[in-house]
Amino acid sequence: MKKIFLAVILVIAAATAAAADTIYLRDGRTIRGTLLGFINGRFVVRIEPRYSTLPSATTDPNIARNRTPEGEIQYFRPNEVERIEIEGRSLDDARFEIRTIQVTLDPNWIDSGVDVRRGERVQVNANGTIVVGRVRITPDGLRSNDPTAPLPNANEGELIGALSDDPRAPVIELGSSREFVADRDGRLYLTANRGGYTDARGSFNVQIRRERDLTALDNQGDVFNRPRTPGIRSRSRQGGGFGRPGTPPEVVINVPGTSRGTDTGWNVRAGDQITFTATGTVIAGRRTGEVGPEGGRISGFGAIMGTRPVTNAGPGALIGYIRTPDGQQSPAFLIGSQLTLTVPVDGRLYLAINDDDYSDNGGSFSVRIRY
Repeated sequence: MKKIFLAVILVIAAATAAAADTIYLRDGRTIRGTLLGFINGRFVVRIEPRYSTLPSATTDPNIARNRTPEGEIQYFRPNEVERIEIEGRSLDDARFEIRTIQVTLDPNWIDSGVDVRRGERVQVNANGTIVVGRVRITPDGLRSNDPTAPLPNANEGELIGALSDDPRAPVIELGSSREFVADRDGRLYLTANRGGYTDARGSFNVQIRRERDLTALDNQGDVFNRPRTPGIRSRSRQGGGFGRPGTPPEVVINVPGTSRGTDTGWNVRAGDQITFTATGTVIAGRRTGEVGPEGGRISGFGAIMGTRPVTNAGPGALIGYIRTPDGQQSPAFLIGSQLTLTVPVDGRLYLAINDDDYSDNGGSFSVRIRY
């Protein structure tokens, strides 16, 4: 009977020990007790002395003030705590904020809703597919580059991020898996590394795991649910969103004299402003001869019958048009040697030579395009 009683006592003691929370301090001490919460920047623990390596006496007035005869109440700052286990479970859920969002390819970057502090560690994992035309893009992107993308030298369509809605903030390559340490305080924005977005569908499924800096908490913070800055914010692709941070994108396109349509590789949006500057000469046939971007004299059969794309512009002039997502073509417009254009429709930008017979043309224009 005595042996059975001792066995029961041992089982009860083991169960009680297993149910207790365990606090591991950075100085090597181990404390058993009950974690009551996080108040005024400190962990609040009801100590169970028989399961603790903490000395019973202390000279800390903050601790001494908060003792009670039954189960001492003690307070520990986050920088004193190595880790905490609650009934054998890790407290990672308290130390980490985890959020999952859908990242589509839209005119603006996607607001993750996650505010990050400088020095905090952030883990990003992503899957899913964005479809552009007939091309399927994963978070690691394509092997090709897009000169109009936020990171022109990174994979086209790759998942990227930025801390801050300031277009001068550095852009971070993320891909399908990345861990980085925040170099600044800021809201995390995400998008796919591509200049065009009008023909995109689908999304990336992105999980963000942010390690809270417990040493940075103050009376306004809560390790279990620190409040975020409220509201959905916006980071536009304009003003650096399309090219290098803080710098509008710029490309140079060579347009041969035989061109009926040279693809610039740019998907543009109605309302965007684009500046064209063109130099060089082309041969617009034997009759017209060599001309600059403004074209030759308006005369001949093409002027009478209106067979050139831009009837009121000279032969050989530099012109442009936009192919919309549904495959239609906008009216052609004269660019000449210089033009600042407000884009009329969403679509792909093409450059061409204003002529009705390209068989005997030659030369080329060098065209600089700048948002």
